[in-house]
Amino acid sequence: MLTAAALLLGNPATAQDDAGTVEASAPVVNSAEVDAEAQSSSEPIAAPIVEPDRRPKLIPTSAFASRSQIFDAELSPDGSKFAYRLNSDGRARIAIFDAATRRAIRTIDVGEAGTARWFRWAGNNRLLFTLRTRALLGFRSIAASRLMVHDLVTEQTHPIGLSNRSTDGGDVLHVDPQGQFALLSMGENTFSDPSVFRFPLDGSGEEAGTLVQARENGIDQWWADHNGVIRLGLKRAGERKLSYYYRAGADEEFVHVTKASLGEEAIDKWDILSIAADGDIGQALVEDERGFSVLREFDFRTGTAGELIYANPDWGLESAYVDEKGAVLGAEFVDDIERYEWFDQDLARHQNRLQRSLGEGAVRILSRSADGTRMLVWHGGGSDPGVVYVYTPGRNKLDVFGELRPDVDHKQLSPPQPITYSARDGTQISGYLTLPRERGSGNFPLIVNPHGGPYGIRSTMTYDDEVQMLANRGYAVLQPNFRGSDGFGRAFAELGYGQIGRAMQDDIDDATDWAIAQGYADPERICVVGGSYGGYTSLWAVIRNPERYRCAASWAGVMDFEAQRKHTREKLPRRSRKDWNDKIVGGDIEFSFDDVSPVQQIERLTKPVLLAHGKYDGIVPFSQFTAMRQAAEENDIPVETLVFDDEGHALSEMVNEQAWYDALLAFLAKENPADFNTPEIVEEQAKLAAERAEEAEAARKAEEERLAAEAERNANARKKAGQLMDAVAIFSTQAGAKKRNAPAASPVLSVEDSVEIPAPE
Repeated sequence: MLTAAALLLGNPATAQDDAGTVEASAPVVNSAEVDAEAQSSSEPIAAPIVEPDRRPKLIPTSAFASRSQIFDAELSPDGSKFAYRLNSDGRARIAIFDAATRRAIRTIDVGEAGTARWFRWAGNNRLLFTLRTRALLGFRSIAASRLMVHDLVTEQTHPIGLSNRSTDGGDVLHVDPQGQFALLSMGENTFSDPSVFRFPLDGSGEEAGTLVQARENGIDQWWADHNGVIRLGLKRAGERKLSYYYRAGADEEFVHVTKASLGEEAIDKWDILSIAADGDIGQALVEDERGFSVLREFDFRTGTAGELIYANPDWGLESAYVDEKGAVLGAEFVDDIERYEWFDQDLARHQNRLQRSLGEGAVRILSRSADGTRMLVWHGGGSDPGVVYVYTPGRNKLDVFGELRPDVDHKQLSPPQPITYSARDGTQISGYLTLPRERGSGNFPLIVNPHGGPYGIRSTMTYDDEVQMLANRGYAVLQPNFRGSDGFGRAFAELGYGQIGRAMQDDIDDATDWAIAQGYADPERICVVGGSYGGYTSLWAVIRNPERYRCAASWAGVMDFEAQRKHTREKLPRRSRKDWNDKIVGGDIEFSFDDVSPVQQIERLTKPVLLAHGKYDGIVPFSQFTAMRQAAEENDIPVETLVFDDEGHALSEMVNEQAWYDALLAFLAKENPADFNTPEIVEEQAKLAAERAEEAEAARKAEEERLAAEAERNANARKKAGQLMDAVAIFSTQAGAKKRNAPAASPVLSVEDSVEIPAPE
């Protein structure tokens, strides 16, 4: 599939002068026009300052667990409607709204939460989305997918593609701007290389599809230009070889233009963004000598990177943006927060006006109509979950659509602060410190919160539910970007190779020492809490250095690194295994992971720990949890545990996330109490944790009973939705108006129609 982080469609409309302002309002069916004085003002229209209480109120864990329901919000090309994915009551849905009134038009129920992770508009009245299902291959059940189209006019949903020949739903290479057809790359059977087919989107079925590019030369990935002509193919030979095939037009033959060995050249890291219909030069994100992604021209005839388009002097690029004609509009990078370098003057002007009007934090243009007259905009920050707005530049209006955490009062939260400290070997390490609000100037109980990964990821100064919940309870939270973290260049990343449990762990200890030396942390009240690799570092911290830490809590943490190493090798594509293994092993091939694994070092554990895990975790398998629990039992070492029968590597259900939060707070209130933790609060927190665990278990049993009943009613059909979407209320626009100090008038958003997709054949 042609890769671009977010495709901004069309040419933007002419914007007002930079001095123009944007008025933010609460949702109203007919938004009033901005008066002349507001339109001519040179300053943003700011909300009045509301002084917080001296000591912030405790925000319920249910509020932090009520995660955002807005995923991938996208405007239709004409800007009249927008859609987004949401999960509620265990169901995945696509909600469609009128962009002018912000009233719900329809929801499409697509099945169990997690079954639909992609959608896009096809014209103004059709939506493409992918269903994830299961299929039988011989006697094995394997993951499968199916592309579907929903027509808003006919209210019908149909499958697209080859229904009975492949378990792969295909790769959408091109969608007709009018929504009449789509080009789909897919194998004619489960094991064949992909061909490219043109399928109509009017429900006429796969029989109406036509072959436009037969499989060729063992090519396993195709790209199309902006006119829908197949122009580029990629062939992988074994684990280490790549070859590109290219043609300048539909009437030419594919020519082999370049090949490379992974690791010898940067070609394996090129992210091809687009292919223009009228030339051989496109764009790609390419890794430079610093290990940072930069934007370069890409010559498809030679398969080589060309002129540099943009490189940030300090940071690698996260993505670049192109329009439907292949023109580069801008690029995104992340320092502490996401930032944008717009080459398109109109988009740069919009970004600046929005930033001035909305204030501190990040502003992200989520989607834009083809003519640029309407946009979806998100604004938020480290202490603000954020708000989604409908932005109409011509009317100088920002209409609130919804809060991402409607029950979390952002004025009660604590902004994270960027920090830098020196590790023991002199390496400069960055990170973030979040202090509890209005609870003094220092000597706080500290939670060290290392990120997961450990490679290819980093902490940033963005909103984090768990961090803010802990700060709201009186804890300082420290998030170190230890060596090996992503985003700081190749040299810094390579410092972490082979340093799991060693120098990477030193960096975490040195962050703790820094917080103590600066007076932020009480050295007698420090715990480590993390998930995945962060869960590993938490357990290893109290085993390796019990004199530093009082306790540790792990969600889905690695407990036996040698077992995890074998598991990950089996899950990774063959071409990625050696690169990953080289990173975790480094140059010390004699080093034993048993020396830094909590399971093998269990006899050294003397501090209280909380272990939590989901049984369906495919990344860090549940066997990691059971091995640690068994080792603790055999050595008569007490550990607190929390198991979710229906969760994977990340918590997907609100009731389960709340159960984890309540269990974590009860554990910390007992083992590392904050200043205001009286015995009554400790007892109450433990009671809440027990109640949440009971609710999670009851919800799991109820879900099992529901699924069993549905399977009995119709064993061959998809499970039907039990009710219409009621999740629109999640956005609580009245609460949003109050918190944003906007006009209080707000209608109740309602769902006017709801449809269910047919069961796949």
